[in-house]
Amino acid sequence: MNILNSMRSGLLICSLGAPLPLVVQAQPAQQTQQTQQTQQAQQSSRAAAARDGQHDFDFEIGVWKTHLKRLVHPLSGSTTWVELDGTTVVRKVWNGRANLAELETDAASGHLEVLSLRLYDPQSRQWSLNTANIKSGTLSVPTIGEFKDGRGEFFDQESFNGRTILVRNVWSDMTADSCRFEQSFSDDGGKTWEVNWIAIDTRVN
Repeated sequence: MNILNSMRSGLLICSLGAPLPLVVQAQPAQQTQQTQQTQQAQQSSRAAAARDGQHDFDFEIGVWKTHLKRLVHPLSGSTTWVELDGTTVVRKVWNGRANLAELETDAASGHLEVLSLRLYDPQSRQWSLNTANIKSGTLSVPTIGEFKDGRGEFFDQESFNGRTILVRNVWSDMTADSCRFEQSFSDDGGKTWEVNWIAIDTRVN
């Protein structure tokens, strides 16, 4: 009887114990794979965060012919646009970590001069775009953002006609000899955007 019990005990131990080394061996391999995937994700994240964008506006340095379309009364339901032609001159400041753009146009609606100071923050790796026109003589609330995949997007929150709105500036279609700029307003928290300023630049020099 003791012999039979011993045999049963031995069979039970073998049946329960034999798979254990396989489980123990499988766990380190799985953990190693997960660790490698985590490390790769962290490296990719660090590489993206470490991108230096201080020369992102270098494409715009120079003299440009600007064709401008402006919505006369934004966020009012109006569809009345005016078109102007002018010149934009963009100069480097601080070896490219900042630049100054000056737009000047003349049209039947009057003379327009706009200045834009773009500043690069090496800590956040973002740009702030600060704009003023000759009539006000003061800088606007800066839009903040960056370039990704050939497109620059910049946002701010400010007051317009007594209401708080969102402002979005977008650079796109950038080549060595042309680029497109759009400004849009949103009064519903960014659910919808109304474009009110479109500038198409063609390089002169």
